Amino acid sequence: MRGISQDIENGDRRDFRAQQGSARKILCVFPRYVPSFGTFEYAYPLTDGVRAFMPPQGLLVIAAVLPKAWKVRFVDENMGPARADDFAWADAVFVSGMHIQRRRMEDICQRAHVFGKVVVLGGPSVSACPELYPGFDYIHVGELGDATDALIATLARDVSRPREQIVLTTKSRRDLCDFPAPAYELAEIGRYFLGSVQFSSGCPYTCEFCDIPGLYGRVPRLKTPDQVVLELDKLLACGVTGSIYFVDDNFIANRRALRDLLPHLIEWQKRNGYAVSLSCEATLNIARSPEILAHMREAAFDTIFCGIETPEPEALRAIDKAHNLMVPILDAVRSINRHGMEVVSGIILGLDTDTKDSGARILDFLEQSKIPMATINLLQALPGTPLWERLQHENRLLRDDDPNRESNVDFKLPYDDVLAMWRTCMAKAYRPDILFARYEHQMRATRPNRLKRPKSRQRWSARNIAKGLTILARILWIVGVRGDYRRTFWKFTLRRLLRGQIEPVLSVGLCAHHLIMFAREACAGRGNASHYSKKARTLELETTPPV
Repeated sequence: MRGISQDIENGDRRDFRAQQGSARKILCVFPRYVPSFGTFEYAYPLTDGVRAFMPPQGLLVIAAVLPKAWKVRFVDENMGPARADDFAWADAVFVSGMHIQRRRMEDICQRAHVFGKVVVLGGPSVSACPELYPGFDYIHVGELGDATDALIATLARDVSRPREQIVLTTKSRRDLCDFPAPAYELAEIGRYFLGSVQFSSGCPYTCEFCDIPGLYGRVPRLKTPDQVVLELDKLLACGVTGSIYFVDDNFIANRRALRDLLPHLIEWQKRNGYAVSLSCEATLNIARSPEILAHMREAAFDTIFCGIETPEPEALRAIDKAHNLMVPILDAVRSINRHGMEVVSGIILGLDTDTKDSGARILDFLEQSKIPMATINLLQALPGTPLWERLQHENRLLRDDDPNRESNVDFKLPYDDVLAMWRTCMAKAYRPDILFARYEHQMRATRPNRLKRPKSRQRWSARNIAKGLTILARILWIVGVRGDYRRTFWKFTLRRLLRGQIEPVLSVGLCAHHLIMFAREACAGRGNASHYSKKARTLELETTPPV
């Protein structure tokens, strides 16, 4: 199976400026991720054909911006590689991605050059570190804006490869309210684990390790509620099912704007029979706004990812994340749970304040908070962050030429001790009986607080019923019959089935299986402890997603 590759003349695509020159054929290729904790590859065999995590917003927005007369193909290599006939067809190849996808982006460039095609790279990684990508013909630094218009005008005139790399840097960003809807129609939306939509960009906080403020600014930029609703309508029309994730850096970056948006989301859900659930990423201090949480509950938000990072207050202050302490962390988690939403937590090991007991404190925190899923990573310094600058000054930033090292940070604790602490956390946190016990708590303390969804024709469509039965059958067979943790699985599942509670069997079954299997791989040294490490990029080239 491969990613979709189709020609369209997009009626929704908008020309912001008339382009002079020939109509072009553009191949947009999104690089494959290394299998990771947060992209749920190990759940895919339990589904009805899911092959990738979320559709990439950035590349699909660029596809939507291109002139109407231009033809566009989109290939997500998480579903399958771009083929020779794709490269032969194209006049130019567009690539985008994050640091973790660097080697795959370079690989796409090399394949395109075999066919003599001009290759353009944009997105967060090249915007932060343009010097890492000398092999591309054009690099687009920054967000959608005047550099994008200049790129389109240049390619309209000439699609031959330039003698030297050309760097186009955005000086004037386009307002989010002027963004077109992403070209979802180019992607196989039904083959993704989640749908994706964006409301805002930027975050007002300056956490030491985070590159978001440097890339996208501290003053949140916003789409209008009408834009968001239009994009949700488009996702539904393109076949999204299950859940849609708001990819905003911080969903509550502008609380007043969010308060304006939520009634529109509630009305949209009512109009569409609550066909999907919603999820997002937000700072933990969202717990200070119970009226926002109440509206999110009514809009059918089921999950919030919160970068808790560490339960240790002194550590949070040291990394400029004291806003996590505005409400006691456990109280904040419980407040979110009382509104029917599970918390997914980001956790970091390797902080300067860590001690040999930090791993035990993390495990104790997970036991107290009953958070089922915590993405536990080793600290990695990203270019352009305050952490990067500080470690450079302290001569503690390591060259990433060791393929076995999991971090570019010279930790205060011995490296082997930190890595062993991470593996202990992963092994214990995701031992099947411990993980299912946390999910059992969520069944008692969180899920009963969710808005009861109507038995609408959208939710009970023949397609959804067939999908649910397929997933249920695969979970029962792969986990319940063939799995080595089947006894724990059945202890959780039987009481749900006897009560007719199919949805939690599906959702918990999918997530728990991925968490358990990924943790096992990681503890055996076959997974990565930091999504940005040299080892992660090596795995990116050596591994293929589970099938």
